[in-house]
Amino acid sequence: MNPANLKKRNSILRVLGLGIIITSFFSVCTGKKLDSSMRQDSLSVNETQSGSDSIIDLKKERTSIQIGAVDSLGLNPADRYSHLTDEDFKLVADELGIEVAVIKAVVVIEAGAAMKGFSAPGVPVVNFDPTMYAKYKNKATSTAGDKSAKVPEGLKGHALKEWTQLTNARKVNKEGADMGTFWGMFQIGGFNYKRCGCESVNEFVERMSYSELEQLQLFAIFIENSDMLKYLKKKDWSGFARRYNGNSYAKRGYHTKMAKAYAKFSK
Repeated sequence: MNPANLKKRNSILRVLGLGIIITSFFSVCTGKKLDSSMRQDSLSVNETQSGSDSIIDLKKERTSIQIGAVDSLGLNPADRYSHLTDEDFKLVADELGIEVAVIKAVVVIEAGAAMKGFSAPGVPVVNFDPTMYAKYKNKATSTAGDKSAKVPEGLKGHALKEWTQLTNARKVNKEGADMGTFWGMFQIGGFNYKRCGCESVNEFVERMSYSELEQLQLFAIFIENSDMLKYLKKKDWSGFARRYNGNSYAKRGYHTKMAKAYAKFSK
C-alpha cells in the first residue's frame, strides 16, 4: 500500500476507534507546567471508571503493526514527530464534523504557539502532576515500579525537571506515574486512557509516543467519549473549556483565547 494511503487509512481507522496499535520506544520530555485545576481531570465527566456505561465502545477490532513494518513502507520516522499536516487536521476534522480551525484553536491553547506534541523525535511533551499521581497510583492495574526507568539524555530546564519527576515516580509505580501525567499536544491525562479508546495506560503511552497524528486521533476519540464534541460543533468555547480545562477556565481566559485562536485560523 502506498505510504500516503496507509497513513490516511490508519488515521480513519483511529478516528473510528478501530485501534491500530503502533509499538514504539517510550520516552517523555517538555511542556509548559500547568496546575491540576487547569486540566480535564478536575471534572468528574472525565473520570474513567472500569465498566462505565458512559464510555462508548469505539473499538471493533485491533491490529498490531510493528514500527519496522511501517518504516519499511517508506515512512520517515522523524516526520511522525514534527510534521502534522493540514491534510491530517482536515481528515480528523471531517470525521468529527468540525472545522480544522476548531481543532487548531484547542491545540494552540494546550500546546502553545509552536503547536508541537514532541520536543524531540520520540520524546512527547508531558507534564507530571504529583497531585494526580497521588490520586491515581493506587487505581493502577499494577502498582509495580520500573527500577530500570531512566531520564533521557540531553534534556535541560523544564524538560529535565518533568522527566526526572516522572522517572522517580515510575520507579515506584510505573502505571500510576503514567496515569498522573499529562501527554502530548492536547495534554490529555493518562488516567483518561479508557476514554481515549485504550485498553491500558501502557497502550495509551505507546500511542502518545508514536506520532503527532496519533495524538490528534487520541484527542478525537477522547472528546467523543467525554461528550465534549457537541461543544466544539457549536463553537461553545465556554462549554468546552469548562469540561476540558476545569472550573478555573474563565479565570484563566481559556474560552476567550480559544475564540480568538479560532478567528485567526478560520480566516
